[in-house]
Amino acid sequence: MAEFRLLGAVFALVDGEPVDLGPARQRCVLAALAVDAGQVVSVDRLIHRVWGEQPPLRARETLVNYVSRLRQVLAASTAPLVRRSGGYVLAVAPSTVDLHRFRDLRARARAEDDRRAAELLGEALGLWRGDAMTGLVGDWSEGERDRLHRERLDAECDLADVLLRLGRGDDLVAGLTTRVAEHPLDERIAGQYLLALHQAGRTSDALEHYRLLRERLVAELGADPGPPLRGLHLRILAADPELPGPALPGALPGPALPGPILPGPTPSGPPLSGTAAGTSGTRETPHQLPAAPALFTGRTAELVELDLALADLGTAVTCVISGSGGIGKSWLALTWAHRNLHRFPDGQLHVDLGGFGPGDPKQVTDVLADFLTALGVDRDHHPRDLDALAALYRTRSTGKRLLVLLDNAATSEQVVPLLPGGSACTVLVTSRHRLPALLTRHSARPVRLDVLSETEARALVHAALGDVRATAERAVTELIGLCGGFPLALGLVAAHIRTDPELLDDLVTELRELGPGALDSDDPAVSLPAVLSWSLRHLTERQRTTFGLLGTAFGPDVDPPAAAALTGLPVRDTRAALRALVDASLLTRAPGDRYAMHDLIRAYAASTARDESPERARQAALERLVDFYRHTAHAAAQLLNTNRLPIRLDPPAPGSHPRPLRDRPAATAWLDAHRPHLSAAQRTAASLGHHGAVWHLAWAASKFYRQRGHRHDDLTAWQAAVDAADHLPDPTAGILAHRLLGFAHANLDRHEHAAAHLRRALTLAEHHDDRVQQAHTHHVLSRALERRGDLREALEHACRALSLYRDLGESLREALLLNAVGWYTARLGDHDTAREHCRTALDLHRRHHNAEGEAYSQDALGYIEHHAGHHHEAIDHYQRAIPLFRELGNTAEVAHNLDNLGHPQTAVGLREQARASWQEALELYRQQGRTADADRVQQQLDELDRSSSTDSATGRDELRIRFA
Repeated sequence: MAEFRLLGAVFALVDGEPVDLGPARQRCVLAALAVDAGQVVSVDRLIHRVWGEQPPLRARETLVNYVSRLRQVLAASTAPLVRRSGGYVLAVAPSTVDLHRFRDLRARARAEDDRRAAELLGEALGLWRGDAMTGLVGDWSEGERDRLHRERLDAECDLADVLLRLGRGDDLVAGLTTRVAEHPLDERIAGQYLLALHQAGRTSDALEHYRLLRERLVAELGADPGPPLRGLHLRILAADPELPGPALPGALPGPALPGPILPGPTPSGPPLSGTAAGTSGTRETPHQLPAAPALFTGRTAELVELDLALADLGTAVTCVISGSGGIGKSWLALTWAHRNLHRFPDGQLHVDLGGFGPGDPKQVTDVLADFLTALGVDRDHHPRDLDALAALYRTRSTGKRLLVLLDNAATSEQVVPLLPGGSACTVLVTSRHRLPALLTRHSARPVRLDVLSETEARALVHAALGDVRATAERAVTELIGLCGGFPLALGLVAAHIRTDPELLDDLVTELRELGPGALDSDDPAVSLPAVLSWSLRHLTERQRTTFGLLGTAFGPDVDPPAAAALTGLPVRDTRAALRALVDASLLTRAPGDRYAMHDLIRAYAASTARDESPERARQAALERLVDFYRHTAHAAAQLLNTNRLPIRLDPPAPGSHPRPLRDRPAATAWLDAHRPHLSAAQRTAASLGHHGAVWHLAWAASKFYRQRGHRHDDLTAWQAAVDAADHLPDPTAGILAHRLLGFAHANLDRHEHAAAHLRRALTLAEHHDDRVQQAHTHHVLSRALERRGDLREALEHACRALSLYRDLGESLREALLLNAVGWYTARLGDHDTAREHCRTALDLHRRHHNAEGEAYSQDALGYIEHHAGHHHEAIDHYQRAIPLFRELGNTAEVAHNLDNLGHPQTAVGLREQARASWQEALELYRQQGRTADADRVQQQLDELDRSSSTDSATGRDELRIRFA
């Protein structure tokens, strides 16, 4: 029987004999597949595991070579490395890998009695042969080695717990002595060592070790041992009879204590005397929580997060649940509280602090007075001073296990005096603000609440609909989309539906047309606009204005430079306003320094802008924002195509400061990030009647759209530009718009529309005797005709364009058309003539330092050599073109060249390299929405897999993977 080992040096055993797996990186590939045995591991993940954050330039090809060599090494086994869509899989059962057997044995041990658990854990630990994955290099291997070492230590601790419950402490002392020395501050191991010494009759040694450990923790960490270890120490001191004692010779052990050896938390010291400590005299147990929400649904992840944040009952813990108004903070807090009442035997205190509501916030002195009364202090004995009230409250709560729920807090200052004393109370705070002072000064744990998932929202609405939902599913789906998972909106809708299920369609219509206004009410507590309005109470005038203008802004989100253009403020002041809105839970900050609003909050913000800002001010803000995107996109376009004739722009509107872009990568990155904003800016410009901006935004974005494969965006942009050009005095605008709209149609194989617009462009160019535009249009006509399959007519138009460019002395354009003529000639089968034209074009492009033209010429020459039967030369040309297109950010042509490269690679037997080329092309085509191209490449990969599988099929012995 053969196996691989991971829990030691990585190698394979075939029939008991080790197999050489080659260099460390190659062994790392096998390890990276073995840890996910039987599952597909993507190529990107494999590359990251083998080389980390900075893989070599040819990492994919090297990976393919490693896999190929491993297949040869493992040829004698029945554990093939198989290529699957998106990556590779080590086709073995997880049980053949010692790491997975180790984890399975641990899991099984948890469900068994102590005797059987000890056997299973011993077997699991017996699989280890030293450190995991020795002999491997790289960050992933190091991290995995450390993680597995922690798993091994946890398993050793699990076994020690089981053996201690069985009374085997005497047998454990020697091993735990070594383990304690290796992990001197690990309190779980320390507790096991104390109990082992106690069971071995060495109680004095156990107590002395605790004393030394406590001194070390205080000296190094400034903290005492935790409550579990302190509790164990007290139980050993008191000779607690319930502690598991030593096993008697020949006797069965007594009943096993459940769970780990260390018990639950105990008080940090002896109880305080007197009524102030709540341990004698009249004891008051307050139960102030409101009822649990009846329609609460979902929030599983947030409830788990609260469980983890509030798990330590031996330490005072405060948790701040923050989120926008109506997001469900109070419902989450109440639900968690009611599910955990058993953890708080001394009761619960609750108050709505009124930080965001129709009235004034509650005074802290009033709240403290109510809390003290609930804790049994007569109001006649309350001090009047705030500090004295807070001090008495802390005294009365010390030593108790209380839950304190402070709902709807406005500021940290409102909360701090209400934090209880001692180390056993738990505090839940809800607020629309993040309350950073509580997080930093009082170590509060943050829980940020967002909208419900679609599944959670649907469950809430279905609960309200009852039996009606089967006939109203379409309306429910639209309703959920309009509410965007906003709990208050869904709750209000659910209340309406429960009253009259027939109102569902009317509610959908009103929400679609009115937004938050559809959920308005005379009762502020159940009015979405009113609830949202309370969030504005603490904002400054500048923050309110920024909030309103953000509601009118176009695009899915905004970054600070764009927001500064919208507000007309300096970026520094705008950032401050954005931070305040995030703190008030009216904005959400996303990666990339971006800010977004929920759709319902955005609609409410827009309504406040209409109510509070003059129309001219709102229009001026949008004009500044349009100019920000237009001028920044213009700068990006100039960086992407330095040979393009510049377009003169009027200066941006006052207060709009376009973003400076350093170089081509910065330009491409900005355009990638702001692609949806460019389309939205064009629509807004059209609505404002700014026809020049509409046309120019199409011009600025067009090159980027084509390079990134965003063909539909390009089409939409030029459709708008054609309409705008009718209002512009320069005829060139109309010629160019029709030409590029025709090209956009051609790229989507809409050939009739393409022909109509291109003929229109040519007619206009001839009418105005514009030979430059005639040449450009003939060039684009040739490309459109090629896509339609009319290669001879395409060649004729390319030749006309070439002649015109030569007459105009446009040598760079001449090089482009020489390449085009060569390309069409090659497509028609004349490879020698085509090669001559394309090589001449390549020389001209290099002379002009035109990297883009050089890339296209290398692409054409690759096609020519492949179809002429010179496959190695074809591979060389494609491999020269691809890095140039990558550097240019032209992922559309990268995909096309990778697609083409796979064919000559297959022709010369480089099937794994071809697979890598096609796999990357497939991923790029899918990202670009080029479905037909993606389907075709997937068929090529499937055919390659079928041919490869017949070569790799074996019927030999099973291969197992272990780590020694």
